[in-house]
Amino acid sequence: MKLYDGGQEPEPRRVRIFLAEKGVSVPAEPAAADSPGRESPHQGSPDAPEHAPVLELDDGTVITESMAICRYFEGIRPEPPLFGRGGREGALVEMWNRRVEHSLYDRVSAVVGRADQLAEWGGADKPIVLDFLKRLDHELKERLYIVGAHYTVADITALVAIDVMEQARLVVPDELVHVQRWYAQVSARPSASA
Repeated sequence: MKLYDGGQEPEPRRVRIFLAEKGVSVPAEPAAADSPGRESPHQGSPDAPEHAPVLELDDGTVITESMAICRYFEGIRPEPPLFGRGGREGALVEMWNRRVEHSLYDRVSAVVGRADQLAEWGGADKPIVLDFLKRLDHELKERLYIVGAHYTVADITALVAIDVMEQARLVVPDELVHVQRWYAQVSARPSASA
């Protein structure tokens, strides 16, 4: 098995943090335009951007998309459960991970390395990001992690998003003390440096 890694881009970083939390080591090499999974067998369209992670299994199966790769590893190494414990928590992890992706992660990661988009982004997405952070702050008032008492993939997604906010010229406001507390806590985990 081999992981084609896209460096410090947000998507591959989510996978690396996930693998570090699982205690899984996978041989990796930098992703390139000719890496497996870059071309779809259908109409020659790109299947995965050059910076996206690609996992090639020993049988030749190619898995693209960071959350699909994480789900694969959750299936073969269920401990610790980063997609939730049981149906209720699993559903809450899915709900919060999608909320974080939609209202925070996708909005800030879209402008990483794209200085030409910053002005347009600031007008359109900045208020959505700040509103979501306020909502998250309210939720974290009662919880240790985004979903509850356990660190999950939703925390990984939010950690990566907040880490790239600086590139989008945005910071977590000081008055969001619960987000600040949560961020300090998840940033201190050994996996955060993956």
